[in-house]
Amino acid sequence: MTSETPETPEISQADASSGPRQDAFRAAAPERTGPTTLTRVRRLVAQLIWIVCSIAALLLALGALFIAFKANADNALVKWVMDAADWLDLGVFDKDEGIKQWTSENAATKNALFNWGLGALAWLVAGRLLDRLIRPKSV
Repeated sequence: MTSETPETPEISQADASSGPRQDAFRAAAPERTGPTTLTRVRRLVAQLIWIVCSIAALLLALGALFIAFKANADNALVKWVMDAADWLDLGVFDKDEGIKQWTSENAATKNALFNWGLGALAWLVAGRLLDRLIRPKSV
């Protein structure tokens, strides 16, 4: 008498790894399809910091150009840009007592272009560094 044993299919290594236990785990774990709230907040904060630093650099550069081109100081826009640039130079890049001071001809123009130009560059570098530190790494 031969005993008939039901044939059991051989289970390959790939099939064994996806058993019922693993399928239940996969079903319980939610799939993340988009960025998390923290990732979105970090990305938004990094963008805002970069925008603010870029605007600060732009105002310093415009202020230096207004001095170089001898813009009308009585104009409200020119006055506002010059006041903003004076505030944004943080005292370190001041056009009157900044890093480098010229005393020769056209000294005011050279001082503004050099010191406020360096200030604009410093704002851009600081903004980019902060952006890179805060923004989450893309996967």
